Amino acid sequence: MRFKKHIPAAIVLSCNLLSMTPAIAQEVPRTAFVHLFEWRWNDIATECETFLGPKGFSAVQVSPPQKSVSNSAWWARYQPMSYAFEGRSGSRAEFADMVQRCQAAGVDIYVDAVINHMAAQDRYFPEVPYSADDFHTCTDDINYSDRWSIQNCDLVGLNDLKTESESVRQKIADYMNDALSMGVAGFRIDAAKHIPAADIAAIKNKINGNPYIFQEVIGAAGEPVQTSEYTYIGDVTEFNFARAIGPKFKHGGIKELNGIGSWSGWLPSDSAVTFTTNHDEERHNPQQVLSHQDFGNLYFLGNVFTLAYPYGYPKVMSGYYFDSFDAGPPSTGVHSGNACGFDGGDWVCEHRWRGVANMVAFRNHTATEFRVTNWWDDGSNQIAFSRGGLGFVAINRDDSKVISQSFMTGMPQGEYCNIIAGNFDAQSGSCSGPTIQVDNLGYAHFDVASHDAAAIHVGAKLGQGCTSDCGETVITKVCFDNPQSFSQPTVYYWNVSASEPVADATWPGVLMAQEGGSYCHDFGANLSALNVIFSDQGNSQTADLSASNPNLCYQNGVWRDISDCLSGASGGSETWYFRGTSNGWGLTEMQFDSQTGLYTSTQSFNGEESPARFKIDDSNWSESYPSADYQVTDFATYTITFDSDSKAITVMPE
Repeated sequence: MRFKKHIPAAIVLSCNLLSMTPAIAQEVPRTAFVHLFEWRWNDIATECETFLGPKGFSAVQVSPPQKSVSNSAWWARYQPMSYAFEGRSGSRAEFADMVQRCQAAGVDIYVDAVINHMAAQDRYFPEVPYSADDFHTCTDDINYSDRWSIQNCDLVGLNDLKTESESVRQKIADYMNDALSMGVAGFRIDAAKHIPAADIAAIKNKINGNPYIFQEVIGAAGEPVQTSEYTYIGDVTEFNFARAIGPKFKHGGIKELNGIGSWSGWLPSDSAVTFTTNHDEERHNPQQVLSHQDFGNLYFLGNVFTLAYPYGYPKVMSGYYFDSFDAGPPSTGVHSGNACGFDGGDWVCEHRWRGVANMVAFRNHTATEFRVTNWWDDGSNQIAFSRGGLGFVAINRDDSKVISQSFMTGMPQGEYCNIIAGNFDAQSGSCSGPTIQVDNLGYAHFDVASHDAAAIHVGAKLGQGCTSDCGETVITKVCFDNPQSFSQPTVYYWNVSASEPVADATWPGVLMAQEGGSYCHDFGANLSALNVIFSDQGNSQTADLSASNPNLCYQNGVWRDISDCLSGASGGSETWYFRGTSNGWGLTEMQFDSQTGLYTSTQSFNGEESPARFKIDDSNWSESYPSADYQVTDFATYTITFDSDSKAITVMPE
């Protein structure tokens, strides 16, 4: 997966475009969201405008907005009395206002939808209305080795809705459509494990549009209900992630996290919602998962890792301090005085911790390189890795040793803000804290104290601030198609006009790197114009050539826009095919995008065969992915993306 399949309703374009160094500057995607647990609607609206939007968060998961039992405990929000938008977070009008204000700031709202059950009282809820016939009748304790019991008996005494009933499905859909009518962009389906997947799919078919959906399913080993059953509907929570990183950061051995996400039994990255902790785990499972109650910086480091590692769609937890399991939210508003402070406030506000907030930008700016490169570890508690030349992070979990050494980052030469220790100002191109220098070979020296981290990314490179036209296209590369099949394609350049001084090359020039079907040289500076000669390291040279932005790709004897040159449909070293119900399981060759390194195909499913599904194949079934058919919702069009390295598949509705 390179990008989250759901793109927020409003992408805020900013000066971050000019701080990018890849060949083509694109809108920086928003790829991480936050759970503002028990926050009030007015506070969330303010937070979207003043912090979440500017920091690049994609969305907010809000607490259940429906009318619930009257009780101060946090769990009261998960005992619905009706589907009216009223409760301790605010009124319906305040909810609608929050949605609109957040959307204007580029931040979507995901509703925590409690649709498996109603409150633990008699089976009569006149405000919906529901009566006894709308509920299952099993009041026994749930037997987690029995599917029927899991999905038909009351969960801890909560009245289990008969979701196979068309009447119940319609009432749930009406509630969700009401939320969508106010601009809500997505839903977390609470307790989805206790609802048959087919029932959720049927409800989804009754709701308007195509909102983002992720489902709470804990796929415990040996149980009959597993996460994979729900991926054809939407994303699914991957509890394994939090439960795997927690012990490593608590007790040591974080080097063993290399490869996490590809472990057996885990969800594919493009179906997984990940987190360091959530509101349930920090209360029910504090011995295993990280939380704000852990010693020192361990919880902070876990969040840095979650946002740095390319697996899943990460959610940052942001809650409040509590001493007892049942404790409800503070009475103090988040934005009142020091309530959201870091030295005695009632709210933890971990999403505002500098390193956590800035790692959201790290994830956004490295989204097009959804892979780990240059992994390093000390064999125990110190790790470092690149994100394909767009970012680099070092994490030191060791209790005493420091990290002090040079690493190959693969990043363009320049001075970068250490975003863990300082904030980058995109307007001025300056950093409020220490910086890290990457040399002309891509190496950088990192000094990281015990229980600390350091991170750099291409969106926080000094001296590349925005002064006037924040939407300018940044091109740092010159490319050509090598029609002569040079064995050592080389570019000699002179009179380079760029955002930073570039000295003339020494003949015969520098070797070029292959990018799909082209060969390119990255100058690490925004190019305006230059003169070049392409050759086979001095032999069989072309004529003297002159080029200017954006026509910096020499293809078929003419200069072309580099965006056209690098995003063609050829150049991959492999050939992959789409097979599915939409094309009668025939072979449709996927297009290779040399800029992203991914294979894509756009397909429309129109009821040809039920269920709608597909595979990615090498043409003769010797290699096909995923192992089970990938199911999608019928009567829809999707752009399907395939990573031939990780075999990850991303499905984005058109």
